[in-house]
Amino acid sequence: MSDIVTVTRDRDIAVITIDNPPVNALSYAMRAPLDAALQELRDDETVAGIVLACAGRTFVAGADITEFGGPSKSPNLLDLIATLETITKPTVAALHGTALGGGLELSLGCHYRVADPKTLCGLPEVKLGLLPGAGGTVRLPRMIGPEKAVEAIVSGRFMPARECLADGLVDTIIDGDLVEGAVAFLRGKIASGETPTLPRHREEKLAAARADLAGFDALVKTVTAKSKGLEAPHICAQAVRNALTMPFDEAYREELRLFLKALASDQSKAQRHLFFAEREAGKVKGITRDVAPREVKRAGVIGAGTMGGGIAMSLVNGGIPVTLLEMAEEPLKAGLARIRNNYEISAKRGSMKPDDVDKRMALFTPTTSYDDLADCDIIIEAVFEEIGVKEQVFKKLDEIAKPGAVLASNTSYLDVDRIASFTKRPQDVLGMHFFSPANVMKLLEIVRGKETAADVLATAMAVGKKAKKVPVVVGVCHGFVGNRMLASRSQQSEALLLEGALPETVDKAFRDFGWPMGPFQMSDLAGNDIGWRTRKSLGLTAAIADPICEAGRYGQKTGAGYYRYEDGRTPIADPWVEELILKVAGEKGVNRREISAEEITERTLYPMINEGAKILEEGISERPSDVDVVWIYGYGFPVGKGGPMHWADSEGLARIVERLEYWHGKTGADVFKPSALLKRLAGEGKTFADFQAGK
Repeated sequence: MSDIVTVTRDRDIAVITIDNPPVNALSYAMRAPLDAALQELRDDETVAGIVLACAGRTFVAGADITEFGGPSKSPNLLDLIATLETITKPTVAALHGTALGGGLELSLGCHYRVADPKTLCGLPEVKLGLLPGAGGTVRLPRMIGPEKAVEAIVSGRFMPARECLADGLVDTIIDGDLVEGAVAFLRGKIASGETPTLPRHREEKLAAARADLAGFDALVKTVTAKSKGLEAPHICAQAVRNALTMPFDEAYREELRLFLKALASDQSKAQRHLFFAEREAGKVKGITRDVAPREVKRAGVIGAGTMGGGIAMSLVNGGIPVTLLEMAEEPLKAGLARIRNNYEISAKRGSMKPDDVDKRMALFTPTTSYDDLADCDIIIEAVFEEIGVKEQVFKKLDEIAKPGAVLASNTSYLDVDRIASFTKRPQDVLGMHFFSPANVMKLLEIVRGKETAADVLATAMAVGKKAKKVPVVVGVCHGFVGNRMLASRSQQSEALLLEGALPETVDKAFRDFGWPMGPFQMSDLAGNDIGWRTRKSLGLTAAIADPICEAGRYGQKTGAGYYRYEDGRTPIADPWVEELILKVAGEKGVNRREISAEEITERTLYPMINEGAKILEEGISERPSDVDVVWIYGYGFPVGKGGPMHWADSEGLARIVERLEYWHGKTGADVFKPSALLKRLAGEGKTFADFQAGK
């Protein structure tokens, strides 16, 4: 048929093989010959059954996302499935690798599905702000039941082959050669005389939910509870509900209408932007395919506190054994106990097997001697954020680390080039800024020093990916990308308190925007003393934050910060804080006034965007989308907004410049002085996306 779609025969069984690397995506170049092959085999009386299989490492892993938003050439995926459903002779999809999105929907146009034991199936469109658009929400409920289907579609999770078999999505697991097994399976079905039934005609698993729609709606409320202001989970749930309340064809048409509506939404555009942004972040200047990362068989982590322990857990979770160094036995034991407790909590929640707790703990080698780091291929320090302490550590590492070992600092702010200068091997030094809690947060800022070798950078990225992080390479400056932008937001958050806002009004404006929590809630959660220590080390002061810390109000851990905490976690507005704000404002002669949510947004987020533009000007970040990835995965920027730079484009850069100039005139604060890049783009009617595309 073509190079992408080939047909072979095993006597009266036809085998269609799709070979469209790397993931057999449903591009037009594959759809056209596949549709032609299906029609030809449908009409060929010498063919008794059809196997649909894929070459390479995976079954069809989904639609070609690069075609989203443009006109769909015929035949589209719906046309392919319609062709499949006109075939009365038995059809079987042979699944391996991943059968995701449109790939799984394609397989649901077949009578049967067989799978390799390691196959993962899923409909993850929700992660792109979409819903399945080719029958997934009407066919999957008929195969596994609407209760399981709504959970799988709303979460977008991948279902292992054994689960798919148990639930009825897959008919059998094939341990040997997949295509041979699929042919044998089909021959067995033909020999049995069984009349094949398409998923669209299966109704029995819908009966219970149809009889108890109130119970189904209660389940939907539970599975969409963590949707964090995103629309797609609710649209997905509605589409599955339609499968219960509408005839198949009507629900199918409604699914397509909902899909097209979601496709045009700002949230889906933002989420698709992030999909590409995360992949772009892996493309780093100077790291070509011929730059091989150094081999990492063992890692060292210095510091068994909250941060060091979290980093060590991330590495172990990625299968890398860790030598964990502390200066004394007591903090070392406490750190290991904390790590074990975290794993045991995960086991109780079901996110890891109980047996894995001891297996992972066995990958830790605790020590109080630097000498035990001598065989480590990468060493990451997580010691106190003070340059003198870092100097001591890196001079010691220079003495004991083996040649070629990567030496990394988990610094949040400090000059990585200066840290590298403490060694005789600056080419092996870089920053690896994990975010707290390091065993949970996905972002990893990798700080490239002026002398960092390309293979050292590649090694840090490879280690980050192994540890299930999203690595983003940044340059050397105070605070790198995330914390540098955060500083401008923090400055204005405090200024708003003096001028008339309260912590709860600022935080509410942030939550209404889509953040999981506001800046003061976040500070209380992280610990107000962390920022206080940083300010003191830099000789900086904060009119409200400092006296809060001086009063011992470090946040949740002390029961009080910007809020009071009676049960440990729920923030309660505290008159003590309001009195402090009024007192300081009075001392500074500030006339407090009403502050609107719009002003809070402009004065906290627009300076961040302005700082982001300066970061791009200076080459600290390679591209605006990297800045978005940093803020989504490290700071909780709302996913549905796509990150600060993407959101800025949707707001309009001209408006942002205008409002920055307004606030600069009102306050005189430098954070409001528009950057040259921002002014240029706004003046030319361009966007950050245009800047990234080189326009």
